[in-house]
Amino acid sequence: MNDTPQAPDDLPNDSLFDAPPLAEQERMVEAVLFASAEPVMEKELAARLPHGSDPAKALVLLEKRYEGRGVRLVRVGGAWAFRTAPDLSFLMRREVVETRKLSRAAIETLAIIAYHQPVTRAEIEEIRGVGVNRGTIDQLLEMDWVRLGRRRMTPGRPVTFVVTETFLDHFGLESARDLPGLKELRAAGLLDNRPPPAEGEAQETDGSEEDGDLFAPPGSGD
Repeated sequence: MNDTPQAPDDLPNDSLFDAPPLAEQERMVEAVLFASAEPVMEKELAARLPHGSDPAKALVLLEKRYEGRGVRLVRVGGAWAFRTAPDLSFLMRREVVETRKLSRAAIETLAIIAYHQPVTRAEIEEIRGVGVNRGTIDQLLEMDWVRLGRRRMTPGRPVTFVVTETFLDHFGLESARDLPGLKELRAAGLLDNRPPPAEGEAQETDGSEEDGDLFAPPGSGD
């Protein structure tokens, strides 16, 4: 029988890396999300929390804790953030009014990108039936509602466009799959059945179309 004392370096050191109790991890996650101006990825939470923590479990607990409250924990793409409860959003109207209105062309272009992403400029023009002005795309890029996607493996390697997490966050969507269907949009009066522009009709101008809110009917400016 070997009674030689175990060297300090050979002692189990699991205790040195014990994760905090789950309730404490929940508090830590809550603090990080509350202080962040942007949604936070789960991997970023894991990097900030003490070794051995489980942010996924903490997020589940935190999400349940905020159910029915004035703010709730929501998933935005692959990240998490606190947001006002949807039924109380009317209280924040003054704070969330978008001062830059979008033209009808920008509304239609944004809708096409959201529903057909990834989509090239040529495909947008084909769907709309008219050309897309460079300024329209630039405006959506500047608002961070649209970003460049991967290039298509076709002649010319055209870039594609996709919506951003900022877009999803603005409209309370977890992913583009949560966008309402065409039937719902038509039922809500957000889409109409306008015939495509006649052949030879003038191409899109640089913003001369009447401005409108994002989800105004596409033909509302006529």
